[in-house]
Amino acid sequence: MTSVLPLPFEIISMVVLVGILIVDLLLIIKRPHVPTMREASLWVGVYVLLALVFAGCMFWLGDAQHGTEFLAGWLTEYSLSIDNLFVFVLILSSFKVPYEYQQRALMVGIVLALIFRGIFILAGAALIQRYIWVFFIFGAWLVWTAWQQVKPEQEGPVKDGLLVRLVKKVLPYTDEYDGGRMFTRIDGKRYVTPMLLVFVALGSTDLLFALDSIPAIFGITQSPFIVFTANVFALMGLRQLYFLLGGLLERLEYLKYGIAAILAFIGVKLVLHALHENELPFINGGEAVAVPEISTLMSLGFIVVAMLVATIASLVKVRREDRESGSRRGRGAPRT
Repeated sequence: MTSVLPLPFEIISMVVLVGILIVDLLLIIKRPHVPTMREASLWVGVYVLLALVFAGCMFWLGDAQHGTEFLAGWLTEYSLSIDNLFVFVLILSSFKVPYEYQQRALMVGIVLALIFRGIFILAGAALIQRYIWVFFIFGAWLVWTAWQQVKPEQEGPVKDGLLVRLVKKVLPYTDEYDGGRMFTRIDGKRYVTPMLLVFVALGSTDLLFALDSIPAIFGITQSPFIVFTANVFALMGLRQLYFLLGGLLERLEYLKYGIAAILAFIGVKLVLHALHENELPFINGGEAVAVPEISTLMSLGFIVVAMLVATIASLVKVRREDRESGSRRGRGAPRT
């Protein structure tokens, strides 16, 4: 990058973002409730606006490179976070979490996602600083993940993960919720409630998604600050988005293809970058390979187009199916 962001800006940004997340978490703990559509849309809009304002600050205090990298990274992480949200929906549905406590579960899932991503950011930054060939591994992993996104899935009930099964095996548990508590007492004996199992399932899911999201954004920027802030802004407002989209989330059928296209694109970009900076002796004698480099601006354009096409195609299919369903009901209605 051609310039360095002011250190006070980075410190203040981190403090403010962490403060917002803490306040959000405290509000959920103190007042669990189901947000209205107006409340959910308002908060999603506020968080998106904050991300755009932050991007503007990056352009102003940094340069076009910093601002573009943040926007591309934020949009990539936002799309992957929505994919994460699909799995959250399945987990909350599988464990039959009471509606009024779903916000708390989602917030815990988001906090765990930030913790795991923070760990992977530090590890990833240290790796790429010392071993540029790690981009070959990151690129291959993203291409494989893209394939996993689009390959046919087998229908069936959601199964408990390894950690959930382990908790059930080690600790006594009950199938009954006790409000939002993780532990309860029955006849004087301490039991684990399904809420703790939900947190464990969300955490293990977050760990798996961190393995995809961090290599993806390192394909756009190598700045740990931009990587972390893009992840924070992508996760902020995610629980409100869950209630805003509601049943529509499951009907965005083509969204996974857009996400797969983004992951495959960034995977190819990482491999090209690794070839361009090659140091491996068995590839071109350890010399750089003359391959084209994909610019950050091109990456941003591809990400935006992929998400727009996937979303619009999904909404068009939803509207067509609703119209056909209404037409069938109309033809089947009894005559008077």
